[in-house]
Amino acid sequence: MAQILAPTTQWQMRITKNSMTPSLVTTKTWSSLLLKQKKSGNTKSLSKFRVYALKSENNTINRLENLLNLDITPYTDKIIAEYIWIGGSGIDLRSKSRTIPRPVEHPSELPKWNYDGSSTGQAPGEDSEVILYPQAIFKDPFRGGNNILVICDTYTPAGEPIPTNKRARAAEIFSNQKVINEVPWYGIEQEYTLMQTNVQWPLGWPVGGYPGPQGPYYCGVGADKSFGRDISDAHYKACLYAGINISGTNGEVMPGQRITEQAGVVLTLDPKPIEGDWNGAGCHTNYSTKSMREEGGFEVIKKAILNLSLRHKEHISAYGEGNERRLTGKHETASITTFSWGVANRGCSIRVGRATEKQGKGYLEDRRPASNMDPYVVTSLLAETTILWEPTLEAEALAAQKLSLKLLVKKGQMHLSNW
Repeated sequence: MAQILAPTTQWQMRITKNSMTPSLVTTKTWSSLLLKQKKSGNTKSLSKFRVYALKSENNTINRLENLLNLDITPYTDKIIAEYIWIGGSGIDLRSKSRTIPRPVEHPSELPKWNYDGSSTGQAPGEDSEVILYPQAIFKDPFRGGNNILVICDTYTPAGEPIPTNKRARAAEIFSNQKVINEVPWYGIEQEYTLMQTNVQWPLGWPVGGYPGPQGPYYCGVGADKSFGRDISDAHYKACLYAGINISGTNGEVMPGQRITEQAGVVLTLDPKPIEGDWNGAGCHTNYSTKSMREEGGFEVIKKAILNLSLRHKEHISAYGEGNERRLTGKHETASITTFSWGVANRGCSIRVGRATEKQGKGYLEDRRPASNMDPYVVTSLLAETTILWEPTLEAEALAAQKLSLKLLVKKGQMHLSNW
């Protein structure tokens, strides 16, 4: 996309409908035009200029692109901070920009800000002010330089978290000393489907039709199998530049579907389902505690799975919108109504890896969360259920029986025997 400047009267460039290759005004040509105007004494018209855009393969003046890529670092200490928060639907992102006097290294150096909550569905019109609290900062991969992205949560002017602020409750759980001592780790595998913007149909699918059956697309290579890889790679690099803990990405089972594996930051996604015989988009959450990762950790994992089975309904209700369309018992999912576990079984609610079983320690994978899940809710709920919550002995015994687990009683404690 090339851009030129042209006076509103004498020098407007017009392209006819039949013109396939318009003549271009290069830097040299434009200087010549400008010189001719100065010689003719017609300098007043220079104040009436407009910007026109033309497609071109040649070198031309591109004012907008140059300004977007402009590095302001040599000219000012000021930076642009993009304040980002979750909107009223719980899956929409909102943001606005603020000039900060100098670069910062910690969110505590940034000022709180406010916005009109009545325009985001988060406050009534008569009391619309919502306060943004900066909580994390990342390098801005879009603006570059010292500019930053600021992740915020939302509060009333009185300092109370608003209903859509799920981070506040998560912070309470993660600040509990028992949770701190267990040093929980998370690996979040977020699947998503890229859509064709003009028709709202999956990328790589014939418009209104369907591609070949699933099979060649998972980790597929080639233009006829890996759709949207350029977008995925751009996202991958942007995350690494920003400083987000992203561990990898790959093409998924359904054509046009990708997966990003990261910790702590996920995309906000529209929960619209794709009808047909296809794998849905989930957000498998890998989880471990310090006790699970140490010797004897497999017994701790078993106890955690038992607790998760007893709170299955609570977790399902918090694991994302439209999840009943995905958790059908087909396409590598468990039924949404039944809790199950298994070693290396992707058709279960909770999967344990072969390496964990063999080594006697490691992690578990919760395969129930939907791709539009809230990471604050899912991660904190896992910690709460497996570290803080204790069922009654009777409930534990009943759950173990349903899961075909034998229980041993020792000093008033119930321990799980081998699977």
